[in-house]
Amino acid sequence: MSETVGKISSDLLSKKSEIYNPIEIQREVHKQFEAEFFKCKNEADKIYDGDYYIVVLTKKEKLLENVLRNFFFSRSSCPTPEYDQAVYKIHKKIEKIQFIWVLPSKDTCQLFIENADIIAPEERLLLKFILLDWSGDLLRYAKELNNEQDNSAFLME
Repeated sequence: MSETVGKISSDLLSKKSEIYNPIEIQREVHKQFEAEFFKCKNEADKIYDGDYYIVVLTKKEKLLENVLRNFFFSRSSCPTPEYDQAVYKIHKKIEKIQFIWVLPSKDTCQLFIENADIIAPEERLLLKFILLDWSGDLLRYAKELNNEQDNSAFLME
């Protein structure tokens, strides 16, 4: 019988901090993300004839402070930019996955904006997406991807 996420989370919180290799943790997280992403893509390939989008929403569990979950879903239109979101466009005919944007939590966005001049080089792309969202350019880009006019109403989920 497999353990629940709640039990694992509770056990981890009750233990003394152990030293984990961040590279190993990142590899494990990446494997899980990749597996979920391609599961969503394989299901979506059966639904859509043309291009489509995969959206990944990252949510923090309300009762388990150390648990983050990624929720993967597909859609035919580009979504409205929002916090804790990553968006990919799937070009079905040419079998290409295009990374469109990622936005972290609202608090992280605010922190990046306030400290834009000291953001590490490896975090500059994330800062770019945050600033594009802040200026409204990310929403304009989403509308462009949906063939909408710039002055059209906000995209609806």
